[in-house]
Amino acid sequence: MRLALVFLVAVGLFLPTVRYSFVQDDRGIIAHSAAAHSVPAAIRAFDQAYWPPPARGGLYRPVTILTYAVDWELSAGASSWFHFVNAVLHGIVCVLVVLVLERWLPSVGAVAAGLVFAVHPVHVEGVASVVSRAELLVAAGLLAAVLAARRGWWVAAVVAATLAMFSKEHGVITGVVIMIDDWLRPAGTRRYPILFYASLAAVTLGYFGVWYAVGRGATADVASPFLGVGASGRLAVALPAILRAARLLVWPLDLSADYTPQVIPAPAAFGVAALVGAVVVLGVLLFALRTRRGAPALCFAAAVAALAYLPTSNLLFASGVVLAERNLYLPVLLVAVLAGMGALVIATRTLSYRRTVAAIAAVVLALSVRSALRLPVWRDNRALLTTTLAEHPESYRAHFSAAAVYAGMGEAAAARREYAVADSLFSRDPQLLAAWAYYLLGVGDTVRVADLVARARALDLRKPIALRASFLLDLRRRDCTRARALADSAQVWDPAEAAWYAAYLRGASGDCVRPSASQKTGVSVRPRGFNSDTR
Repeated sequence: MRLALVFLVAVGLFLPTVRYSFVQDDRGIIAHSAAAHSVPAAIRAFDQAYWPPPARGGLYRPVTILTYAVDWELSAGASSWFHFVNAVLHGIVCVLVVLVLERWLPSVGAVAAGLVFAVHPVHVEGVASVVSRAELLVAAGLLAAVLAARRGWWVAAVVAATLAMFSKEHGVITGVVIMIDDWLRPAGTRRYPILFYASLAAVTLGYFGVWYAVGRGATADVASPFLGVGASGRLAVALPAILRAARLLVWPLDLSADYTPQVIPAPAAFGVAALVGAVVVLGVLLFALRTRRGAPALCFAAAVAALAYLPTSNLLFASGVVLAERNLYLPVLLVAVLAGMGALVIATRTLSYRRTVAAIAAVVLALSVRSALRLPVWRDNRALLTTTLAEHPESYRAHFSAAAVYAGMGEAAAARREYAVADSLFSRDPQLLAAWAYYLLGVGDTVRVADLVARARALDLRKPIALRASFLLDLRRRDCTRARALADSAQVWDPAEAAWYAAYLRGASGDCVRPSASQKTGVSVRPRGFNSDTR
């Protein structure tokens, strides 16, 4: 009964999403990717990166792609089915949360934690966005592996851990989480066998090897605030983002689909927010250590939260995002456990079942209302973009996306305005600068192109779209010698660009013509959406 309640609340909250369409990255990774349209194609794509050509995002998530392929075959590509499966997966994760926590918490506390986890508003992006399914699969695999290990089902635990890893990169923490769970085992229980840990280590190392071979392109896909800055500059942005993440977990009112500058500023030096963020980092670590004996559930939750957030925290290295709510899916476990323990305090002090249930219901209802009100933002691309522009006009990426929309609609004045606004908010994104230059070339305005291309290449010398814009400008000026030299360099840096340059050279004046019989398939370049799933 208790598990059914948690499952139904979790699924029921997100059932309205079955009316939603594919949004943002859903289109590129699912709707426009052949690998996601059939199971055989998904299996053949096990040696391919997560982002399909022409994207260069890298990453490696074959299990996630396989689930999309299954859904596509079952539903003929209907977005409603994909959203329904996400809601069901979320319900399964919430049930697993309850089962994991019942080792340390009485039923009322574990159920309260499961309900809070089910309805937390931060989960809206993680469930309503189809491509965020990777978060759900990692959580399900990780928690299932923990439960299987507790029962001595070693093969099942290794299989679950493998599925978590091959669903999304942070699944590699599964082995460490199992070790922590073993460390927190009740007195009198046996340690897990060495052979089991050796198997987990072998799978983890194997995953790293495959990821490096297939998905390492993601290492070059760094969020724009981290381009050209050292460790101190990176931490000056990362630590305030951690503070914002902590605030979202505790007080999830000011949600956003985008946390790029200036939603989260990109200062050149440490500020107060960075110092407080550092305190949060140290506080979580100390909290995990200090609660091992007295509150092992809190220790476990804090450890899982820290480990799950670490790969995209930008503390150790720069990632492709500053902050994304989908990456807070597992960290919500810490807040959920705190809520569960709060329910136990109320039950102990009041000795009243009704008062305890009323308190839990009040918290769950408040969080559910906030989540339900947030859901329509993810209905379609238009709703997502207009809401972000209205709630966070300081988001340069939102204005960048608006510029692309206006450009596609042929509204030149509006497109120019939005490009200029985006650049005024944050001037260090080479993708923005190059896309703006590319657009101006398309409408025959070359006055600002040279400056925009120079600025973009100063930030990222080999940015493909910047190289293309520079090449087209040279052709427009009939400087074919310079154009051919740039084309040669661009093709050396990225062979996939060869056919694109060859096609333009063939259409240019005679001295620009180049043979292209051996050229590979080229690519087209489109700016990504502001909520791109790069990590």
